[in-house]
Amino acid sequence: MTQNKFFGSLLLIAGTTIGAGMLALPIASAGLGFGMSSMIMLILWALMAYTALLMVEIHQFAPSDASLNQLARNLLGAKGQVVASIALMFLLYALCAAYIAGGGEQVHQKLSSWLGLALPPQAGAIFFTLLVGTIVGLGTHCVDLINRMLFSLKIIALILMLALLLPQVEGTHLLELPLEQGLIVSAIPVIFTSFGFHGSIPSVVRYLGVEVKSLRKIMLLGSALPLLIYLLWQLGSQGVLSQSQLMTNQSLSGFINQLASVLHSQYLSSAISVFADLALATSFLGVSLGLFDFIAANLRQEDNATGRSVTAAITFVPPLGFALFYPQGFITALGYAAIALVILAIFLPVAMVWVQRQARDKAKLPQGYRVSGGKLGLVLALLCGLAVISAQLLG
Repeated sequence: MTQNKFFGSLLLIAGTTIGAGMLALPIASAGLGFGMSSMIMLILWALMAYTALLMVEIHQFAPSDASLNQLARNLLGAKGQVVASIALMFLLYALCAAYIAGGGEQVHQKLSSWLGLALPPQAGAIFFTLLVGTIVGLGTHCVDLINRMLFSLKIIALILMLALLLPQVEGTHLLELPLEQGLIVSAIPVIFTSFGFHGSIPSVVRYLGVEVKSLRKIMLLGSALPLLIYLLWQLGSQGVLSQSQLMTNQSLSGFINQLASVLHSQYLSSAISVFADLALATSFLGVSLGLFDFIAANLRQEDNATGRSVTAAITFVPPLGFALFYPQGFITALGYAAIALVILAIFLPVAMVWVQRQARDKAKLPQGYRVSGGKLGLVLALLCGLAVISAQLLG
């Protein structure tokens, strides 16, 4: 394995993780304080890193090009494959709905400002969906070219934003305690979703081959980089705005405007706005392309104008409908995405590892790499997954 492939795989994991979900973190954890929100982040990162290593354990005995659906079918049967497919589809739809809601809010604000018109909130969601839907409909090559350019700009905007934001941090804001315990419950699903990179693991395995030692490093380092960036982002946003200021702005555009007004910096305002736009655009492009391809493959649509139009309608109309009825549903949709992510990133890996270990023990086959923790680790991961789902349903 070349260093280039190792570095590229790290960026794939980190790039998948760092997206529009990052924008929701300060809003979702507004009433927790920096200390509590950071502790929850560390716990959920450890959980997701652990289940990513479980996926490495599963992949070591499968072909390098095996998809999650194939792994589920081989180890859990047809029912496992159905569960994986439904969970994946629900996750992608929920994420698309979140990104249309968040992106539509941003686009509406800009269109209203540029055109000087009192446009309805739904106009931004429709325009944003049509723009991204057209790009996705043109095919993977078009999405790849545009996404590379936008991702590079996003990283520049992120570095500039943090460089301008961190020097303005006030220590007193970072010492604030949670306002009430119920806010911890409601924040968990959104924070959990922001660490969702497991859908990219089969792609990394396909790219690198089944090299367990390298894959373990990539899972840990690739997920640790977003954790570091998230902590810096929380440090900046929660260190600049007080809890009361964060709690009064529970929409994405309101949060961005509040940061800009408090700091009186046009450069920072522009950097945050550009990063938010690019994060929403790149996340929506990647997720909607995955959903588009998934639907096209399962419905066996032909790769022509009619087939792609039908696939695009099935891909974009349902999440657009959510965004039109709930134009400020960015946080809500990310929360519901957590339920599907728990199934894909926790329940399925634990179930597949359990079956694989039992089968190999029974057949007295070589064990290969096993994630530390044994049965206790698997049970604790399941309990954590149930806790995330409970938090979403109760929150």
